[in-house]
Amino acid sequence: MTVPADLNLTDMSGAEVLWLLEGASHGRPLFRGRLVYVRREQAVIRPATHVMACGRLVVRAPVQTSAVAGRTVLTYQVDQIHPRTGTGWTLAVHGPAEVITDTDEMAHYRRILPGMAYGPHDTLLRLHPQALTGHRLTPVEER
Repeated sequence: MTVPADLNLTDMSGAEVLWLLEGASHGRPLFRGRLVYVRREQAVIRPATHVMACGRLVVRAPVQTSAVAGRTVLTYQVDQIHPRTGTGWTLAVHGPAEVITDTDEMAHYRRILPGMAYGPHDTLLRLHPQALTGHRLTPVEER
């Protein structure tokens, strides 16, 4: 049995977080993250997909529109972690969001973002990033 190596947790800059977030949305159509919000004093976490468009994060998630509309802050979390080594990165974007209601814009994002079958709930949100956090997970150098 092999014991996993210890990992360093290193902070990322906001620019690096945006760069990874944008890269994670291109060429990886099934790359998924998680939309997080609070309802009745409990964290609700839903799988989601995303794309960066014009400096805004567009998220498609199986949530009721009424559950997220008008919230002051939502969080989108995404990571890419190697299953064997545990190395990779994790990041979170926090900020206000608005529900996308324009029918042409909705049709566009539904074409490019895969959704999930979850009853009648299929919401598209435009999240305005105000706080970005990210961490790299790298192996500890052996001495």
